[in-house]
Amino acid sequence: MSERGYDFTLQELMAVAASREIHDKEKVIVGTGLPLLGSMLAMRTHAPNMIAIYESGTIEAKPSITPFSVADSCLVPGAAMQGGLVEGLGIVHAGELDVGFLGGAQVDKFGNLNAHVIGDYYNPTVRFAGSGGSNDIGCGCKRTIVMMLHQKRRFVENVDFLTTPGYLTGGDAREKMGYPGNGPAVVVSTLGILRFHPVTKEMYLESYHPGVTVKMIIENTSWNLKINDDVKETEHPTVEEIRILREELDPTGIFLNKQ
Repeated sequence: MSERGYDFTLQELMAVAASREIHDKEKVIVGTGLPLLGSMLAMRTHAPNMIAIYESGTIEAKPSITPFSVADSCLVPGAAMQGGLVEGLGIVHAGELDVGFLGGAQVDKFGNLNAHVIGDYYNPTVRFAGSGGSNDIGCGCKRTIVMMLHQKRRFVENVDFLTTPGYLTGGDAREKMGYPGNGPAVVVSTLGILRFHPVTKEMYLESYHPGVTVKMIIENTSWNLKINDDVKETEHPTVEEIRILREELDPTGIFLNKQ
């Protein structure tokens, strides 16, 4: 069995891809699900000095087991501080957070997110829970990692409602608004990894996941998606990364959906 030929699932690949976006000593506000696994995997591998912060107000958490949610009591023992929502998001408002995780019902080509409604706001087809802390995180973190299901109805030309600003209309539009954070750095989708052009701020495809083609990604995107000149297959997880996910972080398959 080769180091890069190990069997893995799409969910595991996404968790690993997210973990690789985190650097050592960075302050990361962690979300539930795959962002949580990705953050803990980074801490167990290449970013042992990462500072994990949770929206519930737990600061510098070092849980011995994987928490079920951002409010799990296992986060408290050994943490530097246990506060509340004001403390958790207050660090974002102060501009002190390096990385935040985001998601939503829709994303557009400039990384704007919608977690409010599908259709007209006053007469929507579907109404969701809304922002939570995603607007704070998207505006204040130095960079954000977006994790999304890649479907045509989710990757849209224009979001139906702007919950969390990405690069707004592109170019320097975000900078003109004066947000302290720098905007989305990457979108880890169920089909590939996408980033943003440094000048136009438009999303482009960097890599496609194993078993996925560029054509499939184009067909599941509502706008004319830009393709990187050296687009390639997403780097596979290592044997050790998969072992940590399966044996240490999620042995019962709560997040990785093992049966």
